Amino acid sequence: MHMLNHHCGVDRDGRGVVTLTISNAGSLNILSSPVIRALREGLEQLAGDRDIRALVLKGGSEKSLIGGADIKEMAGLDQPSAEAFITRLRDLCEAVRAFPAPVIARMPGWCLGGGLEVAAACDFRIAAHDARFGMPEVRVGIPSVIHAALLPRLIGWGRARWLVMTAENIDAPTALAWGLVDKVAPEGGLDEAVEHTLSALLECGAEALRAQKALLRAWEELPLKQSVDLSIGVFGQSFLTDEPKRLMQAFIDRKR
Repeated sequence: MHMLNHHCGVDRDGRGVVTLTISNAGSLNILSSPVIRALREGLEQLAGDRDIRALVLKGGSEKSLIGGADIKEMAGLDQPSAEAFITRLRDLCEAVRAFPAPVIARMPGWCLGGGLEVAAACDFRIAAHDARFGMPEVRVGIPSVIHAALLPRLIGWGRARWLVMTAENIDAPTALAWGLVDKVAPEGGLDEAVEHTLSALLECGAEALRAQKALLRAWEELPLKQSVDLSIGVFGQSFLTDEPKRLMQAFIDRKR
């Protein structure tokens, strides 16, 4: 594993898949300000690499993806420093959400609070059979904010309200039923489930996937007619690459 910085370990395989491992953040991979800053810088550094086909985000231990933001640090905040802290976490979540290639969250064990906000900013969430999820902020006197705003879009208002207002944790089958995660792996099968999703992504056009991800982000913000109309130009631009000709011809040749 190559260390981009003190908290970002990077593995790259020959297919263009990069695994970013949250490192030196304790056994639960807690988001302190130095970890938040290092992860954002690592993601921004990787974002410029056109050869990356997919990114897997994982924790440095099997206890969690991210166990939450650093409560010891937050306990010492006042209003200005609290806003500065949460702005840093917002910028990390945005770096995940804006990453040009597909991002998979690999989710063993716990994923709580700010960690679930980071996971919500990923494209795909794949959980271990015994993973647990929650938004415990109101229990420690703060609201769930920033990318918790993605939760109602993922799981609906009622379930999002349940998570952020009761602070109760849910298990992996519940998270799957709610749509909070996309897949729950059988026992011992988390890496295989991640690999299955990677295999599907690698069958697709790399440039087409980047264009699709950018479109999905635009569709989140735009009214329907603008979403429809904007996509015409994006469709046309895909023919500036060799992907449609190459992949369509391969499809035609298989059918013969």
